[in-house]
Amino acid sequence: MPAIERARGWASSLAVYLEYRTIIMLLLGFSSGLPFLLVFSTLSAWLREAGISRTDIGLMSYVGLAYTIKFLWAPVIDHLHLPVLNRLLGKRRAWMLLAQLVAAGALVGLASSDPATSLTPVVLFALVLAFASATQDISIDAWRIEAASDEKQGAMAAVYQLGYRIALIASGAGALYIAEGVSWHSAYLAMAVLMGVGIAAALFAPRVAEAEAPAIGEEALENFARRHRIEGRAQRIVTFLYRAVVAPFVDFFQRYGWWALVLLALIGLYRVPDFVMGVMANPLYIDLGFELSTIATVVKLYGIWMTIGGALIGGIVTARIGVLPSLLLGAIAATGTNLIFVWLAFQGADPVALAVTISIENFSGGFAGTCLIAYMSSLVNHEFAATQYALFSSAFALPGKLLGGLSGVMVDGFSASPSLVGPIAAAAPHLTAQTAGYVPFFVSTALMGVPAILLILLVMKVRPGPAEKQPNHPVHEAA
Repeated sequence: MPAIERARGWASSLAVYLEYRTIIMLLLGFSSGLPFLLVFSTLSAWLREAGISRTDIGLMSYVGLAYTIKFLWAPVIDHLHLPVLNRLLGKRRAWMLLAQLVAAGALVGLASSDPATSLTPVVLFALVLAFASATQDISIDAWRIEAASDEKQGAMAAVYQLGYRIALIASGAGALYIAEGVSWHSAYLAMAVLMGVGIAAALFAPRVAEAEAPAIGEEALENFARRHRIEGRAQRIVTFLYRAVVAPFVDFFQRYGWWALVLLALIGLYRVPDFVMGVMANPLYIDLGFELSTIATVVKLYGIWMTIGGALIGGIVTARIGVLPSLLLGAIAATGTNLIFVWLAFQGADPVALAVTISIENFSGGFAGTCLIAYMSSLVNHEFAATQYALFSSAFALPGKLLGGLSGVMVDGFSASPSLVGPIAAAAPHLTAQTAGYVPFFVSTALMGVPAILLILLVMKVRPGPAEKQPNHPVHEAA
């Protein structure tokens, strides 16, 4: 009998993956992941092949800041009802559909642009695509939370991640294959057509009961308004801003005191090496002489599965040894593996060397990413879970994105120093003064991870925070 009951329990757990809303979530995850690489590494490859300088490519990565600062307009999406669409679809699906249509239009605009002729249209359409994609992420996350009960959120998050990763393959390897076989214009036009998957999912997704934002710090807010004689419309604006932005910060700093600044610094510095290195990875492959099909197969297709494997192992290790020790392992792995790109630069256009590099780098990146999510989740007060996690995810991405924009400047600067790149180029016949600049660049990105490692060691020794820790809950990482 116990065996039969266990079998029924497993069957019940697996049945949720066949439910209508779970299938819709899979399609929405695909739609959420599709634009991401099209404003990052895939776009970098197109620009480099078009002859755009590495400095300009690095600066182009700043369009991705939209994903980092999306918490700034998330309260607007949470409260503003779109005319007509809101009545037909509901608030969540209305914003979802609008963002998807704008993203598809931006992709068509990119497909009709030529960076070799003029970079300005590419920059503008990429910026629109990034903001539309970030807006879509906000609305999809809100729909997911409201569409399923707490016990089904794990399954919803799992299929979302599956759809997201499949989309990364389509917009990474798929786009590069189309670009090499046909053209870059056809590749981006195909991606615009694939946005139809998300549009269809938004239209067929069930309309859900939409929760209103809770009243946070109501008593303190009323006292503040009374003390400063704020009434009417001004009071409503102050109330909105306080609940959306101020209260989560107040709670976090009340619980951790001045150590909150140390924790935010740790979060912000943790993935800096990967963010800065990642912008120049595709230009490195192209400058070394790899064909687009090789990059697509090894980096965009095979690499995705290595990242997934690293993420899964990271979850197991975190459960076995704890959050902080696994966070330290992830930081050491992600920092050290930046040096594997130095080795790749010396090997040249060797597909086996590329596969080894991607295996190590992507696995460690997936491992470190899972450990960071678990750590940020452990810091969240569950009464402010959505807002505080959005703020933490922005804190973790912002420093790396800002420094990543200067990555091309760093490579060009190293390449312009004959005394630095001369001995490097002499050590490998295939390296030129231009490509030899990648070697000191990747050494520099590895050193950028040292401050995070030191902060983790400090936090492990002091262990600041409330006396009682809340249990971890699964948390979704923003794109």
